[in-house]
Amino acid sequence: MKNHLVLGLLLAVAVPPSAARAEVLVSTIVEALVDGGNNYNWEKVALPGTVCGNGSQYKFFVHRSTTGSKNLLFFLEGGGACWDYDTCSGRAGLLGAANPNGIVDDYMQQFTAKYVSPLVNGADPGLPLRSRTDIATKDWNIVYLPYCTGDVHVGNNVAVYTDSTGAQPPLTWHHSGYTNTMAAIAHAKAQFPSVQKLLVTGYSAGGTATSAGYYFIRRGINPARGYFLNDSGPIYLAPNVNDRSRPLHAKIRQSWNLDSVLGLLPASFDRNNMGTINRMLSMEFPSDQLAYSGYSRDYNYSRFSYERFYSPNDKETVLSYWKEDQDKLVAELNLYNNYSYFIPHERAINASHCSTIITFIGAHACQQMEKKHNWWEYLEWPWGQTYKCYSEFVPMETFLHRFINENQRIRIYEPVNGYNAEDPGMGIVAPLINGALGG
Repeated sequence: MKNHLVLGLLLAVAVPPSAARAEVLVSTIVEALVDGGNNYNWEKVALPGTVCGNGSQYKFFVHRSTTGSKNLLFFLEGGGACWDYDTCSGRAGLLGAANPNGIVDDYMQQFTAKYVSPLVNGADPGLPLRSRTDIATKDWNIVYLPYCTGDVHVGNNVAVYTDSTGAQPPLTWHHSGYTNTMAAIAHAKAQFPSVQKLLVTGYSAGGTATSAGYYFIRRGINPARGYFLNDSGPIYLAPNVNDRSRPLHAKIRQSWNLDSVLGLLPASFDRNNMGTINRMLSMEFPSDQLAYSGYSRDYNYSRFSYERFYSPNDKETVLSYWKEDQDKLVAELNLYNNYSYFIPHERAINASHCSTIITFIGAHACQQMEKKHNWWEYLEWPWGQTYKCYSEFVPMETFLHRFINENQRIRIYEPVNGYNAEDPGMGIVAPLINGALGG
C-alpha cells in the first residue's frame, strides 16, 4: 500500500492531471492516503416521519462492533447550512447545504462516509513513513447520521424559499433535523440499551450539532459515561445585538424555528444567547467530559459566521472576527472544570477547517510554539522549519486517548505560528486532500 502511495504522490506532483482524469487520480490518491477508509457492514435505517430537506426519505446507518464493545459513537455528519434558495437548492456549492438531493441507499460506500472521519474508521490513516495508528474509537458501535437538512441536525421548520433570479419555482425545504435526530436517538437506545461510553461528535455543522444536540442525545441514550467533541462548529457567545455572531444566530433562529427546540432545554440555557449552551451542558452533566477543537485560522466556518452579515468581509477581517469570538469562547470554557479544548493555529487542509477529518497530519497543538531560540536549532530536521514546540507537542490521537480513555481535561490554545505552513509534507498532501474535498 505504501509503495503504491509513494508512486501516486510522485505521479501527482510530476504529471499535472487533465480535467478528465483529475477526479479519478485524486480519488485514487486519497484512497491510498486513508488506507482504504472503512469497509464496515452498515445497516440502513429509514424511519417513518423522517425526511431530508427535499422531502425524500431520511436514512441513517448503524455499525455494530465486531468485538462486543459496549461503547457507542453517535456521529453527526457536517457539510454547510442553508437559509435561502441558493444555499438550500445546491446552487451555492460548498457554502450551501450538503446532500440537497437526499441520501442514497449506498451512501456509506461513497467518499464522505467512507473516508472523511478517522473517528468513525477507528484509526488515523497514516502516510508514507507515518504508520496507520489505531485511536480511542477503534471497533466501537456507531450510529452515523448523514446530513441533508441544512440545519445542523436540529431545525424544526418547513420553509419556502424563492429564487431571487426568478429562473426556478419556489423551493419547499424541510428543516427536519430535530425530528430526524430524535428518531435516531430512540432507535439507538433500543439497539444499544446498555452503553458504557457514549461519544457524541461531528465536524463543521456536525460539530455545532454536537453541542446543540448533546442534551437530547445524552438523556436519550443514558450511558454510564458521556463524552462530546465538537470539531469546528463552535456556538459562540452573543448576548448583545452588536456581538459578532448575533446576526447569524438571529437568522438561523428564525429560518429553522429554533425556539421550538431551544425552548426544551433547561433554564440554565438562555435562548437569547445561544453560546450559553456550553454553560448549560457543563451544569447538566458535570461528570461528563466535554471538548471543543478547531483552528484559529478557520476560513470556512468563519465565512458562514460573518461573510454575509458584515462589510468589509475580506479574509483577514473575517478571521479577526473569528479570533475575537474564539477568545471569548475559551474564556467561557475555562469557567467549567469538565471542558477541554484543543485549538491549533492553522493547517492548509480544508482552509484550516476541522481537525478530525481525513487525516491527523497537521492536527496537533503546542501551547508554546515559538520561533526557534538558538541558531543551532535551525540545523535540526526538517531544514527550513523556523518554529519549534517548547512545551509538549500533542497530536490529535494523543488528545483523544487522554480525553476518552483516561478522562483527562486537556487545554491547549496554540499561539500564532507558521509550523504547519513550513511543513514540506503538508505542501504535498494538502493539495491532494483539498482536491478530493472540492476545495
